[in-house]
Amino acid sequence: MAPTIKLEKIRNMGIMAHIDAGKTTVTERILYYSGKSHRIGEVHNGQAVMDWMEQEQERGITITSAVTDFLWKGYGIHLIDTPGHVDFTIEVERSLRVLDGCVAVFCAVGGVEPQSETVWHQADKYQVPRLAFVNKMDRVGADFFSVVEQLREKLGANALPVQLPVGAEDTFRGVIDLLEMNMMLWNEENFGDSWQVQDIPADMLAAAAEWRERLLEALAERDDALMEKYLAGEQIGVREIRTALRAAVLTRAIIPVMCGSALKNKAIQPILDAVIDYFPSPLDVPPVHGTVPATGQTIERRCSDKEPLAALAFKVVMDEGRKLTYLRIYSGTITVGEELFNPAKKCREKIARIFRMHANRKERVEKAHAGELISVMGLKQTTTGDTLCSPGEPILLESMEFYKPVISVAIEPKAIGDEERMNAALAKLAEEDPTFHCRVDEDSGQTVISGMGELHLEIITDRIEREFRVPIRTGKPQVVYRETILKTVESEGVFDREINDARQHGHVVVRLEPLARGSGLEFAGAAPPEAVPPQFVAAIEQAFRDATLAGMMSGYPIVDVKATLIGGSCREGSSTELGYIMATAAAVKDGIARAEPLLLEPIMDVEILTPNECIGDVIADINTRKGKIEHIADKGPARIVSAHVPLKNMFGYSTALRSATQGRATFTMKFLKFEYLG
Repeated sequence: MAPTIKLEKIRNMGIMAHIDAGKTTVTERILYYSGKSHRIGEVHNGQAVMDWMEQEQERGITITSAVTDFLWKGYGIHLIDTPGHVDFTIEVERSLRVLDGCVAVFCAVGGVEPQSETVWHQADKYQVPRLAFVNKMDRVGADFFSVVEQLREKLGANALPVQLPVGAEDTFRGVIDLLEMNMMLWNEENFGDSWQVQDIPADMLAAAAEWRERLLEALAERDDALMEKYLAGEQIGVREIRTALRAAVLTRAIIPVMCGSALKNKAIQPILDAVIDYFPSPLDVPPVHGTVPATGQTIERRCSDKEPLAALAFKVVMDEGRKLTYLRIYSGTITVGEELFNPAKKCREKIARIFRMHANRKERVEKAHAGELISVMGLKQTTTGDTLCSPGEPILLESMEFYKPVISVAIEPKAIGDEERMNAALAKLAEEDPTFHCRVDEDSGQTVISGMGELHLEIITDRIEREFRVPIRTGKPQVVYRETILKTVESEGVFDREINDARQHGHVVVRLEPLARGSGLEFAGAAPPEAVPPQFVAAIEQAFRDATLAGMMSGYPIVDVKATLIGGSCREGSSTELGYIMATAAAVKDGIARAEPLLLEPIMDVEILTPNECIGDVIADINTRKGKIEHIADKGPARIVSAHVPLKNMFGYSTALRSATQGRATFTMKFLKFEYLG
């Protein structure tokens, strides 16, 4: 992409959806029609450009978000194709953090599916303008208007069609453009490269006029000038409608809905026109806010090459053993060889190379500009969520929240000498993926890896064997539990010992009390200063937090407990920080043992989409897994069952669900909370 493109002609967009709604198929068509790729890559035969990992090509799913850029009608578009599987939600989260607009793809048959809701709410969180594309209009059971209704009911979106489908299922031929009031029909012979524009047939004219009227009415409510014309019955021009619709999309007041069939190469080009017409340029996005690291003062940076640099690292990947860091440049420029400051790590980093990415292919450039999505090499300490800025004018942008892993599995190398290589591979993968953790269990000595689900860990172990060539064995997945207490106790800890010819003394009295679920840990210092000198309170708090890392029952972390330092004593000359730390550890250990400790287990929020005739089997199976049905909703000929189920009972559920429903039901699950089940 030419760096001479003006900022107002740049669009940073993403494509998001539930698994199998057709995101990558849409992306492949976009790349083909824009001239970025010269053949159409198909997901089902493993040739999609954006699904470049071996694991993606084999499974036919997107695992990692891929970045590319291309030109369309003189506009420079940066595009990210995101995964739809719930195990890889972090990829969507970090992409939405840096995008200015998003195309949400929905299946014309499945409609708003569980993971669609997750990604939609993630986009709400980052206030990303979006438009909806109803894909698979050629499929049996396709229903455009049902999907529009679901967008309104399930997502609370003010969804308004800007197109209507011409036909459905095997008769789907094209779309009616409600702004231009014409019909676009695609030719099947030439891969959808061209289309015919015709007048709207008489039998569809009334429906088109009605939906256009609804669109005008909604726009008039938000635009005074348009309202005057609308009420006066004056003709409203297409340009005026586009301007008003753009303003409504930027404020997320209206979600335009389009339709087509990516697999049949129909109605993809209008999506790109809509991206240009309705999505914001970097100049339309509010200035990014951050803080001055030294003072905490809030400052802002506008999107301009002339402003000081502010860039966010939103993704780290290992590329043939070298670290590749993806950046969104909010302001300023980055040049090869330049030294930048990372305020989160308090270190300086040097840019060795800058690349524009096309999935896994890299194009080297010497300089990157404000508003761009690029990747760089040379950053040693920068991780996902870190800020890079000018050393002379530091700014710290808001970081990103990451999901906590909920499923663990023990792994070990097959060969005795491979442990070091396996640990190096794990360290690199953990740096790449913030939702993947690895640790050594102190009691068993096992290496335990934790992630977001079974597929997530399966992909991780597959990558260790393929990319890092370390053959490994895995054990049965372990569920990550938590511990807490039931009652309030007061506990005393005393430490008095001579260490290295010096007396170390500490004496504390703490009160431990249970908190509501999800509260975490709290500490309060309420001891009089003559009992515990104030300079030791911070060390006592840290000792309390360290003591809760492993509980008394099974060694799991302790949560939802408040410790209040209510007393102690001080000996002149022999009371030391080490003494108070050891005394606190003893007091916490003793107190928790007497406070009726109990085990909390992770509860998953499970959503199952099942045909009506299978609902009885699905509910019976959830009950055998000690799940609690929360809600059952109708969805056309299907039902959506929402349930809360202990994670330990969900292993192997996908196979059981397929068996019970002849493969017709699907489910998604995400971590909900830790709870005591007795």
